[in-house]
Amino acid sequence: VQLQASGGGSVQSGGSLRLSCVASGHDFHPNHMGWFRQSPGKEREFVAGIRWMVGTTTTADSVKGRFTISREYGKNVLYLQMNNLQPEDTAVYYCAARIYYTANYYPDEMDYWGRGTLVTVSS
Repeated sequence: VQLQASGGGSVQSGGSLRLSCVASGHDFHPNHMGWFRQSPGKEREFVAGIRWMVGTTTTADSVKGRFTISREYGKNVLYLQMNNLQPEDTAVYYCAARIYYTANYYPDEMDYWGRGTLVTVSS
């Protein structure tokens, strides 16, 4: 399984970006996919997650109301629409997948990771 994230870039405060993550691989049937981010000197943190088949979403409080996770189930593509970006959103964003069900999106419990895409928000 390979996850390829894209869509990062530099924007000003209040701007928007949409991240994409394409999953490829034989018999890819995760229970969950999610977005995480990591800023310099900080631990990787959960941003948003989705139950792959049923579409149920979970979003971190820090981005709720601004970020929306979605997916194209048949095309194995995961998205993160990020609106009203703020400087504190600056980070490397990673997509990840977990095969089995979990009640929480802990970084250590994700099975597959993509290479990150950098988002930089200037004030």
